Formats: sequence, C-alpha cells, structure tokens
Amino acid sequence: MTDTTAPVAFPQSRTCPYHPPAAYDALRTERPLTRITLFDGRGAWLVSGHATARALLADPRLSSNRDRPGFPVPNRRFAGIRNRRTALLGVDDPEHRAQRRMVVGDFTLKRAVELRPRIQQIVDERLDAMIAEGPVADLVSAFALPVPSMVICALLGVPYADHDFFEAQSRRLLRGPEAADVLDARDRLETYFGELIDRKQRAPGTGLLDDLVHRQLREGDLDREGLIAMALILLVAGHETTANMISLGTFTLLQHPEKLAELRADPDLLPAAVEELMRLLSIADGMLRLAVEDIEVAGTTIRQGDGVVFATSVINRDETVYPEPDTLDWSRPARHHVAFGFGIHQCLGQNLARAELEIALHSLFARLPTLRLAAPAEEIPFKPGDTIQGMLELPVTW
Repeated sequence: MTDTTAPVAFPQSRTCPYHPPAAYDALRTERPLTRITLFDGRGAWLVSGHATARALLADPRLSSNRDRPGFPVPNRRFAGIRNRRTALLGVDDPEHRAQRRMVVGDFTLKRAVELRPRIQQIVDERLDAMIAEGPVADLVSAFALPVPSMVICALLGVPYADHDFFEAQSRRLLRGPEAADVLDARDRLETYFGELIDRKQRAPGTGLLDDLVHRQLREGDLDREGLIAMALILLVAGHETTANMISLGTFTLLQHPEKLAELRADPDLLPAAVEELMRLLSIADGMLRLAVEDIEVAGTTIRQGDGVVFATSVINRDETVYPEPDTLDWSRPARHHVAFGFGIHQCLGQNLARAELEIALHSLFARLPTLRLAAPAEEIPFKPGDTIQGMLELPVTW
C-alpha cells in the first residue's frame, strides 16, 4: 500500500450514474487501504479492497456508534444529526443484537417469499396506473418510488395515505441541502411516528410496528424514543434504497440493450442480474466506522480513534474478485458483493429488496417491451455523491 501525499477527497459525485467518480480511479490503484480527506478537512482511512473490506466489516474493533468522539462525518447534513438517537445502523452489540432480534423475523427469506404475491399486486397496480396515464412518464415518481413505499408501509403498518409526507421528509433527511433542513425533517418524522405509535396503542392494527408497540414497548424492551428511532430507520431505509435501485437499474439496463435483451429472452437470469446490478451500481457508497482499538491490516496500523470509510463502489469493482469489473456480466458469481454491507450490520432488508427488484424489473420490461428514455441520457439528472445514489427523475416513453 502506498500512503498518498495528497489524499483523495471523499465523497465525490459521479459523472456517470452507474460508475464511480473518475477521481476514485486512484483508490483502485491504491488498494486495499489509503488515506482520504473528508469535507471538514479531517483525514480518515478508506477501504477499497474486497478482502480487506469483508475482514474489517466483520471486525468488532470497528464501531458503528455515531456518538463516539472522532466518528467520521461525511457532510454537514450528517454532522447535524449524528448525535440524534439511531437504531440498528448506528449502534453496536449488544444493543444492536437486541434490536435486530426484535424485527428480523419479518425480513427473513421465508417472509420475503410470502410477500411476493402482494409485491406483484403492487407492481401491477402501479404499472396499470402509469400505462393509463400514457407516455411520457417519470419512472421515479410513477413507479420506482411508490412500489417500495407501498411494500414497506404494508409490512410496517404505516398508512400509505401519508406517503407524500414521509417521502418528502425522507428526501430532506438524506439530501438536505442544509443541516437545518435535515434536523427539521428528523423532527417532523419523529413527531409523525410518535403520533402513529399513540394511535396504535389505542387501536392496534396489523404490521410490524403494531407488534413492537404491543410487545417490546409494553414489556419494556423498547422505550418510546427507541421505538420511534426504529420505525424511522425501517421506513426510510425500506423505501429509499430500493426505489433508487429500481430507477438506476432501469436506466442502466436501457443503456445496455444487449444485456436487457438477454434478460427478456431468459427471465431466469433475473436473480443473477439483480446481484450484478447491486454490485455494479453500489448505491450506498461510503459506510462509516470508528476504530476503538489498534487494528493491523494490509500492512498498515489503523489506530484507535481513526475514522474508517468503506468505498462500496470501489470495493465491488476489485478486479482480483470480479474480472472486467466495469462490465455487466450475468454469469459472474457476484453474490459476495458488499452492496448490502457485511458482518453484523449487513442489510436487514436484503431479502425483501431482492424480491422487489426482481418483480419490479421483470414486470416493467415485460409489460412495456418498447420502454425507452424520453430524453438524452446525458441530460437526465441524478443524485450527488454525498447521498444514496440514484436518479432524481427518469423520463421514459414506450
């Protein structure tokens, strides 16, 4: 490993929505570990090698607890809410283990299989509505966003009638633009979930949140603030990530017509295609950790108190694991990518996300065989590098 004298700034925005920023090319040559500079000028270690990433993500000497002094801060928005209570993603064991145990039963592979008919129904209804409206359509607002929103609302027991509110606040929470916007969005979402929990205490319904209210909250395993934090992360993560994968996955396939033709000719390729798209697109780029002990790795010592950032988009293009990593290849064994993370914080909803992506992409291209972009690809706006990657809008016609 070479310790660069001019660390790369991280994060940076992509110039192509499905490729890492060109400035990250240096990170690919500096594998598996190098130095970066965060927005506030602080340095941190950046992990870019696949084997090193999986080893470190499973290492308990790296903490996800954002309350720890020195925890890496990627942007001003994150700085504004880093000390607000978090669930699952922002806590360590044993608290993380206890929280995950409360909800993991609703996110198993078996549960995802059981939900497939309902997911298919939602997808079909959204496609019916989009087709009835006729082209041109914005695939983000007409399809990619409402499908996972409706699915996670049904699973949690959140009224979908409130979707305009929580989708708008989720956008502010993840994209700001200022720390004040993020704090206000967080406050509004917490107030919303507090009121929803109060209603569920008075009149139980069906859904994961109802179970949490009438088991963990009543029995004292969760306090009210903890339940609100749990509800917030499940709702926001449950629709934002999958919505971005649907829109960016569609854009990517339309830019690779020969690969799309293979999927249309053989729908059995869909599970492998979803894994490969997850690997290539790596929409959640820049997982954050803090070293709580010295760690010897890759010939380097990560010191206690050092920030560690995982460049997902670069890790998932490690040519020692994925030959010709910048190409789409349905035949490659891509399942060991880290797009869902790795270790104890590996994405809780990955089985549900895979089911939604398979059903959404298959149905979209089966129902609309002439689907195509309704604007030049280079003119379609996509998200900046300091948030979850995806399309801001995606005009399509058929």
